[in-house]
Amino acid sequence: MTMHPIEQLKASMTRRSFFSKTAQGIGLAALGSLIHPGVAAGRALSNLQSGNTLSLPHFAPKAKRIIYLFQNGAPSHVDLFDYKPTLEKWHGKQIPDNLVAGKRFSTMTGKQQNRPLISPRGKFAQYGQSGAWVSDLMPETAKIADDLCFIKSMYTESVNHAPAITFFLTGSEQPGRPSMGSWLTYGLGSTSADLPAFVAMTSRDKEASCGQIFYDYYWGSGFLPTRFQGVKFRGGGDPVLYLKNPDGMTRQVRRELLDDLEKLNQINLSEYGDPEIVTRISQYEMAYKMQMSVPELTDFSREPQHILDMYGPDVHRKGSFAYNCLMARRLAERGVRFVQCMHAGWDQHRNLNYQLQVQCKDTDAPSAALIKDLKQRGMLDDTLVIWGGEFGRTPFLQGKIEDYRNWGRDHHPYVFTLWMAGAGVKPGVSYGVSDDFGFSPVENPVHVHDFQATIMHILGIDHELFTFKHQGRRYRLTDVHGNVVTGVLS
Repeated sequence: MTMHPIEQLKASMTRRSFFSKTAQGIGLAALGSLIHPGVAAGRALSNLQSGNTLSLPHFAPKAKRIIYLFQNGAPSHVDLFDYKPTLEKWHGKQIPDNLVAGKRFSTMTGKQQNRPLISPRGKFAQYGQSGAWVSDLMPETAKIADDLCFIKSMYTESVNHAPAITFFLTGSEQPGRPSMGSWLTYGLGSTSADLPAFVAMTSRDKEASCGQIFYDYYWGSGFLPTRFQGVKFRGGGDPVLYLKNPDGMTRQVRRELLDDLEKLNQINLSEYGDPEIVTRISQYEMAYKMQMSVPELTDFSREPQHILDMYGPDVHRKGSFAYNCLMARRLAERGVRFVQCMHAGWDQHRNLNYQLQVQCKDTDAPSAALIKDLKQRGMLDDTLVIWGGEFGRTPFLQGKIEDYRNWGRDHHPYVFTLWMAGAGVKPGVSYGVSDDFGFSPVENPVHVHDFQATIMHILGIDHELFTFKHQGRRYRLTDVHGNVVTGVLS
């Protein structure tokens, strides 16, 4: 007689596996924390599931939340933040062979024989007491230079956009790993009762000159429970899909329906112990709460006019970078742990001489406004803001120098610049140095995993201890690499 699969499972269960599986019952406590919020219970669940022996945070954090202004397509460091007078002197001359020998570039310049250097597209000057070099293409960013911490020696491994972005956000070039926001919300829990802990928003240049695609795994949870993935806020129509009740359904009826669904799902949870059932219940509850919180969140009518003016005229255009920056501040002040604003349009292969100016105009004022807005509210003291792309741009020209209209710069992973501001980092600092051509780091190089380790440190997490067991191996955001960059820490 064939034994029922459930009975067969019970018969084969060892004492050790029984006690390990009883941890899944804490999923009900996590559900209770969503219905009756209790952050401590959520943190206890996270630590138990990840196998950590230390509670999170591991030590006192400097930042409570992160706003990541990710610039898809790769801003040109040599045109914006990394001033190299040598490029002006060598304009039109070939880049030294010893610099490019053995280096990989994209297929667009991989076989290009002539690689003339070109001077910066903007005019550089030093700003603030820190004397930071910033291009006049970024005038508003220049005004807050003393609030910023520039890392000018970043380097990465991939020469193509999607794997390079995935590497920055998940620690791996291949999709399937949890994104940074998922790791952090999984480990630290939520501080908002009626909004997700992790929100993602996207925008692109108005001319749609850049073909960058936003993949869902940029804010995905990978092998972590799916309730830790980012919630996508849309730029048009309803900010979040499926929040509205169907026609004829009142909020009270919706509540009763969810209560009945919860009972059914709890029966399934007790029978199968599948953590995704907990996700299903928590998503229903969060959607119910967001029916009330999202309309208020997206209503800018009570924002002072001078604040709206600071973000620029695009702030009222839903889906614009300016709109998303103001939304990021409003999300942060309502307790959202991780806000990821991704803006595409920086991929200037053939339109450097005009599109770079347009892109800077669209993003400069909103980025600076976010810093000033957070600062005047006292929120910059416990918020970390990050601005940067997946790599830089080549100091040499893509294309022919006589074809001025089609000048461009190719992908450049070997050195580039990003900036941070706020909790945990030194303001008014430029860390790391690239060579005279802006081609390679020559002082204090910072790898992507070093950057990720530093971000986690600022949030009170030892990146080597924070792991999740998947398919027999303990994974972490920084894989098996990464050192905290102490030189940028406050």
